Amino acid sequence: MAGFSFHLDCSPTAPHFLLQPIAYLHAMKLSFWSIGKPHDPLLKSAIDEFTGRVQRYYSVDWQLIPPVKNNASLTETELKKREAAVLLSMLTKDDFLVALDEYGKEWNSRQLADFIQLRANDSTRQIVFLIGGAYGLDESILKIARVRWSLSPLTFPHHIVRLILAEQVYRACTILRNERYHHG
Repeated sequence: MAGFSFHLDCSPTAPHFLLQPIAYLHAMKLSFWSIGKPHDPLLKSAIDEFTGRVQRYYSVDWQLIPPVKNNASLTETELKKREAAVLLSMLTKDDFLVALDEYGKEWNSRQLADFIQLRANDSTRQIVFLIGGAYGLDESILKIARVRWSLSPLTFPHHIVRLILAEQVYRACTILRNERYHHG
């Protein structure tokens, strides 16, 4: 059996694909979860557009979790607990949960890119970005979240948060690949 040798050329003249971060060799999946109704028709095409763009870098999907039945008759606490029970039944032990939370840490686009790269480098199988219901997320979910992320100190409608999430993850991917979109 003949042997072979392998040489990685990291010189400035090496083909660009050889210089890309390791994340693009790893099959990490990104899941965007949101409690609520289907995407707003006015925003659906934009959400789909950015989700499709993220797909160039990672496998990605949306899980739209229907609102709890009879939610109008529940207190805020009861509603959040019921939503948490649904979410807990969906999560797996390998999921890296990122809870979008108004009290979470704020990141700029580069910090989000670094976070995604770090997760890929650590061989994370799936990152779940979770948008809670109308009253946010139950404490039981926040306790198991590995990260709490605040998009902004402002309050946005859930459908707009979905669009911002998809766009910002796409922007982070372009930062990691040193593509023009971020400042283009």
